[in-house]
Amino acid sequence: VRSRGLPDDHVGPGIDSNMCCGTHVSNLGHLQAIKLLHMESKRGHVLLYYLSGQRVLDYLHNAVDTERKMTKLLSCGPENHPNAVEKLLATQRTLAKANRVQLREIAQLLAHKFLHSEVRESVVCVHREDADIDFMNVLANELVPHGILCLVTVGSDKGAGQFLLAGPDDLVSVLGPKVSECLAGKGGGRKGRYQGKATKLSERQKARSEER
Repeated sequence: VRSRGLPDDHVGPGIDSNMCCGTHVSNLGHLQAIKLLHMESKRGHVLLYYLSGQRVLDYLHNAVDTERKMTKLLSCGPENHPNAVEKLLATQRTLAKANRVQLREIAQLLAHKFLHSEVRESVVCVHREDADIDFMNVLANELVPHGILCLVTVGSDKGAGQFLLAGPDDLVSVLGPKVSECLAGKGGGRKGRYQGKATKLSERQKARSEER
């Protein structure tokens, strides 16, 4: 099939010469409406995104429904939605930063408690559901230099999460894979650290028995 090409007054530098391949209508009235959405530059060409016909009405219906829900959630008019969301995201970032700082301080306090207890344990096991990998590393960094073997787990108490076994290299290299197996996890490490993801943190007690 040969294309007849673009009209002479539509040919020139910067104009995409790709032809439309259908579906074609016998009358433009069949399209009902056309909504040009946006353009995107890609590999030297410009892609034009649009909707037509019933898809325009469906898009409008979904947009109005979303707008009403956002208005209810944000307690402001549609024109203020972007600013309201930006404020929420800024607050979320501030709270997340404060939470990370507090978790580090908690890890340091826990380490101080273990190190200054009347009977210092040679093996320490700590689980915190709302903590993260930073919490695990801070706690390990405080305890390991004192010759303590520590197992730190974070995540859902009876579900999935993360674990870190840290301590003397000879012990960690042997116990790491065993702890990982107990927690139904996958991990690895070196130089006195073995960490990974666990799917059964409920088996922490079994992992502790391996340490001892």
